[in-house]
Amino acid sequence: MNASRLPAVLALLLLLGLGTTRPAAAQLPVEYRPGGSVMNRAELEALLEQYEDAALSPAYSETIRSGARSAAQRIRQRLEEGDFQVGDRVVLEVEGEAALPDTVPVEPGPRIDLPLFGSISLDGVLRSEITAHLTAELGRVIREPVVRAQALMRLSVQGAVGRPGFYAVPSDMLLSEAIMFAGGPAPGADLEALHVERGGTQLLTEAEVQRALTEGRTLDQLSLQAGDQLRLPAETEGTNIFLVIGRYALVVGSALLLGVRVF
Repeated sequence: MNASRLPAVLALLLLLGLGTTRPAAAQLPVEYRPGGSVMNRAELEALLEQYEDAALSPAYSETIRSGARSAAQRIRQRLEEGDFQVGDRVVLEVEGEAALPDTVPVEPGPRIDLPLFGSISLDGVLRSEITAHLTAELGRVIREPVVRAQALMRLSVQGAVGRPGFYAVPSDMLLSEAIMFAGGPAPGADLEALHVERGGTQLLTEAEVQRALTEGRTLDQLSLQAGDQLRLPAETEGTNIFLVIGRYALVVGSALLLGVRVF
């Protein structure tokens, strides 16, 4: 793990340790094989094989098999359709081509449009393949281009965070960093209820997110895509007596200062 990322990870894990302990849900019996923080095609195929084996194994509960089937489907979709969607961006540098923008949005197709070079399709392209893909495409027009490219994905971070909203973040960002990027947990955040939603339904459960945080997984390793929402709920007053007492004391104290009768 990159040492520069440790403060964000440790801060979030420390806060997680301050919450109440909940029963651990069953985890999918797979392990990520060694590789980069942005998974290449071979790594995704190996991970898909693990999920498919788990989905068919009678040794696991139906809950685990169902989760494995869903995870396998997400990876199949990545392998077939690629990673890029409208709302994503590509950070781009081509040596000797100063007229090109340093960041370009992904358009429907999906594709990117470059001045002088026209449209370049990103259909079926993984994030890990973007540099090689653009090098090959630009090589049709200019000789031996030197290309550096990075994928940015559009992620929604909502709930009890400092700055809720949509963010264009690197796909190799740790899940814990995404929370800190949005201002970190707000007071009263229920860190053990952190989960990921897609299209209004839960994509990654609280237990899966806790495991991802502990293991230091990146957004790409979790197969997240544009528009996915990282949601951090606030604690309910009924489940945090100290929060209730604190808020009550604040109301009473403010009322007394203002000379308002509270009883």
